[in-house]
Parts: sequence; structure tokens; C-alpha cells
Amino acid sequence: MSDVPHTTASQKPLLPGFGRPLNYIPEENQPDFVGKLFPNALTPSDLDIGRIRMRTITVRELVMLRFMNSVTDKLDWHLKVIDNEISTKWKQEAISSGVDMTQKMADYCIDELRHMASIHATVGAGNIRPPIIAFPGRIVKSDTAVSPELHVALQEAVKTFEAAIPERLKDWHPGSNEMVWDLVHPSLWPLVYGRSRVLLEGQIAALEDCIDRCGQGEVPPVPPDEDTRDIEELRRFLDPISQKAYSNKFQWLPCEVDISGKRSRIVSYINNLHPKETRLYDSIAKLVDASIPLWNVTLTPFSRDFDFDERRIRYRRVVYDPDPASVPESEGPQKEDGESDEHYYSRREEWIEVTQKLVYPEPKKFKPITSPSDYDLKKAFGTRGLQVIVKLANIELTPAKPKYEGGSWHVEGHLNEHIVATSLYYYSSENITTSTLAFRQPINNQHLEGLRYRQHDGEWILPIFGLDNGQPAVQELGSVDTKEGRLLTFPNILQHRVGPFELADPSKSGHRKIVALFLVDPHIKVISTAHVPCQQQDWWWQKVMATDKSHPAAMLKGVRPSVSQVPLELQKGILQDVDFPFDLEQAKELRLELMEERKAFVLKSSETFMETEISLCEH
Repeated sequence: MSDVPHTTASQKPLLPGFGRPLNYIPEENQPDFVGKLFPNALTPSDLDIGRIRMRTITVRELVMLRFMNSVTDKLDWHLKVIDNEISTKWKQEAISSGVDMTQKMADYCIDELRHMASIHATVGAGNIRPPIIAFPGRIVKSDTAVSPELHVALQEAVKTFEAAIPERLKDWHPGSNEMVWDLVHPSLWPLVYGRSRVLLEGQIAALEDCIDRCGQGEVPPVPPDEDTRDIEELRRFLDPISQKAYSNKFQWLPCEVDISGKRSRIVSYINNLHPKETRLYDSIAKLVDASIPLWNVTLTPFSRDFDFDERRIRYRRVVYDPDPASVPESEGPQKEDGESDEHYYSRREEWIEVTQKLVYPEPKKFKPITSPSDYDLKKAFGTRGLQVIVKLANIELTPAKPKYEGGSWHVEGHLNEHIVATSLYYYSSENITTSTLAFRQPINNQHLEGLRYRQHDGEWILPIFGLDNGQPAVQELGSVDTKEGRLLTFPNILQHRVGPFELADPSKSGHRKIVALFLVDPHIKVISTAHVPCQQQDWWWQKVMATDKSHPAAMLKGVRPSVSQVPLELQKGILQDVDFPFDLEQAKELRLELMEERKAFVLKSSETFMETEISLCEH
């Protein structure tokens, strides 16, 4: 199986939170160092030193990006864009749409799209076309990465899974007004420090025996508060940005995925998905395979110190034409007899502001750039394996509840999980209006500070960049349609927000269903389901009930050996008092605690995300 760290039995595994400090990060002189961690918006030091801050994008380039994103949503766009009549029509529609799209911008977009189309014509196996970078920050989309066969197989597997859940046992996400159905969610039965059990070194909870090992292992102590600080903050003696970068209460549990072969294999259980659900496990493993090429594109810029994302519009200096501020004082308003200098210069400044006209930047002619090859997760971590957190969720709308109001801006996870990228697959949408996922990025203030502009002149920043002096250094990039069949990946340096949608036909029910795969940074191993035997008491109890009466002690060993001596009909009543594993009621109580903690963390991390402000230097 994949590289799950272990040495000899009876030792604690060398993992953050059990055997190592919670905020442990491998360094170059340590044996488990396999490279520097990817940047993460949840890492305070990455924010502090600007590691996740992206280049500032002009409003006009954002218009171009959104236009190209809309074109690549069209059916057979890579064929239609080559047709002069169709592409001319698209350009004319964009120019006359009311947004600030010029002829040069439209020409550049079509030329770039034709270049992309030429790649689509020569690359790809069968009907799989190369993924498309929808927006900077490496938001990547594909409508062909998941085969039609896998699409149907996943739908059928989930349909069977849903049908086996009685109405009274549907797990509606707390606070969702019974609109969000959590089929599989990592917040239920997570790792709970001071309560869950973690296997010792040399012991692995494989997919085949995770229930048999239930109750085995040691309880990890609650990490001290000092271990909840970002280690880089401490190493660099930085002022703490966040009170707690890590949680010392909970951690989502990833499964282990072996990617050493031609096909990925899930080798430890998906938290909250019973191993007997083999059809779903098979589909999710194939979805990991489909996600890896997109993750490669998403992670490429962060795997090397090389800025290769093309800048369609470069803006280095503020230009006005006419520029009355640069003309001699003999031109324009003249000082009147008896007029004070203060009044005259004030009147002249007003004239300058009214007369001057800001020159908006235009793109140069499109020229394809040579980018380095994409990052290769299989090449880098084929023998080590990946850790992936899995979520399946439905948004269910009814005539009584016809509208989903959308979500809040956030970054996935807590720093405990070290999530580096997300993959979302929208496998079923029925009777709903267009749904979208919006993105925004933190920007590098130094780019603005390096521009050439006049002393005390800051009026240009809003029309050129859509920003304002003294406001958060954050830019909204745009939204990606989340239509059925689309696979979408993005890095954990961006905030995202689910847009609102509603029933298309308000007299009928509708839904949107997704599978979410959260990729743990492969440069570090965290406690996974390979280390924590299943905690679901119902799985455990079903196995107890199915065990041969002559061998009940095998399941009860280490819990209450004396239970095996009592009649079977009395065992259930006795086991209800056992504190471990958690029953459903206890798990839901702990989930509420986790959600409250993460709600506070999301608010704090969003404040941190937004706290750097645009600050134009007076020069």
C-alpha cells in the first residue's frame, strides 16, 4: 500500500498530534522531509511574508478572463472559435455587452482561445480534452475529465446508497434548514484529541480490517495551546496573526490512496463510508484518478519559484491624455488679481481633475508563452501515496424550500488537515437555475507600490484595478459555472463562495449533488483512517451481531472482556454504556462543537485574509 509511516510496534507514530507536536513541519535535515510544503491561505506566516499573494490584475484583464471563461463553457467551443463568422459574432457581442471590452481586448481573447483550441486538437486521449485554466490562481475546469461511464456509475452508486437510508436517518447538515444532506461528511466522527484512538507504529487499519481493529490503539493527549501556533511564526519571530492556527480538539480524517499503479486504490476507509460500499469506493478512486491531472495543473505554479502565468495586460505607469498637470502654468486657468495662492492652486487642481483623461491599458498582440511542464503528483509521490478527505453532499430544494441562499467566503479546512487543493465533481443537477462558485485572491501590494504615478494621485486605482486606497488587498476574480459533469480544482490559497440558486420550475423538487476531494499536502503525513480504526458504533455493533457466538471475545477484547460472558441479548444494553466508539448521538454533539470551533476559525481567518490594505505610498 502507499507510504503510511511505521517502524516498530509499541511506539507512537511520528505524526503531527501524536508522536510529534501538532504544528510540526518537516525541515530539510529531517528524514521525513520530501520538499517544502505548498502555500496555504490558512498558514499565518504564508500570509505575513506574502507567499500566497498574487499579482494585481487590471479590471480590463478580468473582463477578458471572464469572457474567455464564458466561451470555454460553450459546447464544442474549440471547434467554433476557429470559425471566423462565429468568433467575429462573439467579439461583437462582447464589445457591445456594456462591459469595458475593446476591439484589441476581444482580438487578443480570440487569438488566445484559438491557441488553446489548437492544443485541444492535438492533446488528449479519446474524448478527454486538456483541462482549462479558468482564472489566475490556477482555478482549473474540465467537462471531459470524468468519463460518461464513471459519471453514470457514480450516479447509480449514490442512488443505491441513498435508497438504503431511511428518511428518519437522513443526516441534514446542522443549520441548513434540512436543505443540505450530508451523505458523507468529515465533520462526523473526526479525530478527537483526548478521546479517539490511534494505532501504534507498525499497526495499520486497512480497508479490510478497520472494523475488526475498532477500539484498538492509544488515545492521543490533547495538544498544548503552544502547539496551536504556526511553527513558521515562531521560527521567524513573527507577531502572531492568528491566536490558533491549529485546533487542539479536532482533525478531519483523510483516507490513504495508493497511486503507485495504473489506477488509484483507496487502501484505508473513507470516514463515514462503510467499506461494504464497494461501488462507491470504486467510483471515488476513479474520481481521484480524474482529479490528479487537474491537481497537477493547479499546483504547478506553487511547485517552483517561477512566475509563468501570462499577463495579458501589463500596467507599469499611470498615464493621462490630456494631462493638464504636466503643462506649463501659462496654460489653463490663470491667477486673477488679488487671488490668493491657495485659492488659485485649488481652482487649478479642480481644472486638472476635470480636464485630465486617464489612459486605459490595452493588451499587446497575443503571443503564446512557453510554460514549464506541469507538476506530476504521480512522479513525485507515486511510492509515498496521497491522503484525501472525502465529502458527498446534496443540496435538496422543494416547492416549500425553493431557494438556496449560497455560502460564505472561506478556505477549506483547519491547518491540522494541511489541505492544499480541492477537487469538486458536480455529478447531478436537476431542476435548478445556474449555480456558480466564486473566487477571490489576496494580492501583492508591492506591485501597486512599484507603479509610477504622481504625488498625491490615487484616483486611478479604482478604474484601473477595481480597488481603493485603504480597502482590503483582495480581488474578486469571477465565478465558474458548476454544471453537471464538471470537474473543478483550485488551490487553498483562494477563498471561494457558493452562489445562490433556486428551482427552475418552482412546482417541482430539484437538487445539486457533489463529491468533494480535499487533497492533503503530500509533503507531510497527517493522522489518517489508516491510523484511526473506525469510530462508528453502528458499524462496530453490526459486526458484533454478525460475529459467531462462539467468538464474541475477538470483537470485545480491549473494551469490556466480561461482556463476552453474558447472553447475546444482554450485550447490546451493556455496550450502550461503552464510551468508545462514539454512538451517533455523541458524534453529532461533537460535530456541533467542531462546527462552532471552525465557524470562529473561518471568521478569524477571513479577517486575516482581508486585513492587509491597499496603501499607496506618497512619493
